[in-house]
Amino acid sequence: MSRTHADSSALTRLATPIALTQLAQIAVSTTNLALMGGLGVTEVAAGGLALVLFNQIRTMCVGLITGCGNQIAGAISAADRRGQSADDEVRTVVRAAFVIATLAGLLGGALLIGLGWVLPWLGQDVGVLDAARPMMIALAPGLLPCLWFQVLRQYTVGMQRPQALLLVTLGSVALNLVLALTFIHGWAGIPAMGLTGVGIATSLVFLITFGVFWAMVRRDEQLSRTLPTTPWPVRWSIVREELRLGTPIALTYGSEAGMFSVLALVMGSFGPAALAAHNVVYQIIYIVFQVAIGLSHGASILVSHAVARDEYSHARALAWLALRFAAVIAVVTGVVYALAPDLVLAPFLDASDTDTVAIAHTLLLIGIVMQFFDAAQNIGTGLLRGLKETSAGFRLSLVGYWGVGLPSALLFAFPLHLGAAGVWWGLTAGLATTAALMLRKYFALLDRAGTALLARVPVTQTR
Repeated sequence: MSRTHADSSALTRLATPIALTQLAQIAVSTTNLALMGGLGVTEVAAGGLALVLFNQIRTMCVGLITGCGNQIAGAISAADRRGQSADDEVRTVVRAAFVIATLAGLLGGALLIGLGWVLPWLGQDVGVLDAARPMMIALAPGLLPCLWFQVLRQYTVGMQRPQALLLVTLGSVALNLVLALTFIHGWAGIPAMGLTGVGIATSLVFLITFGVFWAMVRRDEQLSRTLPTTPWPVRWSIVREELRLGTPIALTYGSEAGMFSVLALVMGSFGPAALAAHNVVYQIIYIVFQVAIGLSHGASILVSHAVARDEYSHARALAWLALRFAAVIAVVTGVVYALAPDLVLAPFLDASDTDTVAIAHTLLLIGIVMQFFDAAQNIGTGLLRGLKETSAGFRLSLVGYWGVGLPSALLFAFPLHLGAAGVWWGLTAGLATTAALMLRKYFALLDRAGTALLARVPVTQTR
């Protein structure tokens, strides 16, 4: 088997379960948005805004624990080279990740609730905010089990035994659909809660999905051996190390998500139709983005192992492989967007909402280009994480998202009068810039490491 074929198989094996795990959670919010479409444009705008803000906070919290998988992979590789067991170190890393996830979940939930009373100062429609606030309160408790779930995911990825969660995915979507409809319409003697019921259903599904995933990991003979069953003892030095690695990741993720959140507020200034269209098309793009997250995490773990063996040319090849995978996915989905936009939008928007549908058509076409650069910058983040260069990713994201993306979006939307389309072209410019900067940094670091390795090798070994 050639190295390229082996790498493709390894990347697919790691990325597929991760993408399915992501889709397990995104499918819930996608179903929710489709259900909101039956309530009206204002509800789509309000519920979509609540989900955008929830995803902003969740994404940053997930970033805090994302380095856990790389730490586990590095600990195992180092122990193998010494001929020792890494079991105790792995348990310590996982315990630290659960501590961070719990604290982040509590603080993030409080922040989500508080945002409901800050948004009126940002020029949002009063009716939209009145509908969004109760849903935000209902979503807040779900952040804790959502983050615990992510710790387990990073653990299984770091152990190179990611769990296939297709059945869990389908089960969570079905369960969310039943619960959301029950709470929205007041079935089985429960009071009708509208959008608030969507938030309650989502939080319950996150809790149940975490419980199922925990049971799956406990049943795996290899994973159960190193999965801690108690939260103590905690080594606070490891907690600090994870925070040192994870904080720049959280800020990088938050920088991207923050740009999306700010621009969602800009969309709100164009009215409920523009905000509803933005929320729907963003959710569609976000579904495809979950595959990119799988590629990013898979490539990151493979890079961690490659650089631990000083295989820098191999690490370079892994980057190009992940980008090729992302390009294929962008092309395939882009063809669907171009040829069947109404079919793509049908689950979310009523065809009679002509203004909203027209804006959504335009955003879908821009999304064909945007989703590739979105995938590329996320892969770049993962590659840098594989080199433990997380702070570099954060600095570059500030330049791309806030130095290029936000100003471009505002310029295109207002002085150039491109409106909603201008916002998305600005997003695309920011993502493309970030992707280019991160990939250039990654390859430069590999070149530097390779040169340093050659300088250390004795002359007799280079002949």
